[in-house]
Amino acid sequence: MSVNKAILIGNIGRDIELRHSPSGMAVAKFALATNERRKDKEGKWQDQTEWHNIVAFGKLAEFCGQYLGKGRSIYVEGSIRTRTYDDDKGNRRYFTEIIAQTIRFVGPKPQGGESGGGSGSGGGEAPEFPPENEDDIPF
Repeated sequence: MSVNKAILIGNIGRDIELRHSPSGMAVAKFALATNERRKDKEGKWQDQTEWHNIVAFGKLAEFCGQYLGKGRSIYVEGSIRTRTYDDDKGNRRYFTEIIAQTIRFVGPKPQGGESGGGSGSGGGEAPEFPPENEDDIPF
């Protein structure tokens, strides 16, 4: 038995990038920042920000494009996936992302700067991943 589950609560770092695959499946991508606060050796508070690449598919991706925007605090639940690719110099690169299955609003809607409307709680279920044809993913 194995489990691949990530649960994050953080703030969206940039507007949602919503595209559609050639077969019409909606795909949303965005960065989520989580923060951790610790005291250093001198007793001063230090903040550390970790950035997570989030991907959503189907109806959940449409929800993201419509209601989420930069600065919004959200809860994300999903699985971790690492992809590999070769860059233009032939070096193997690794890219880790969270495939969202559930997204919920957390806290109040930020004032100004957010694209998309709506308020309250929302979310949905992502389709099984990977999609039937990964070549359909537009990025």
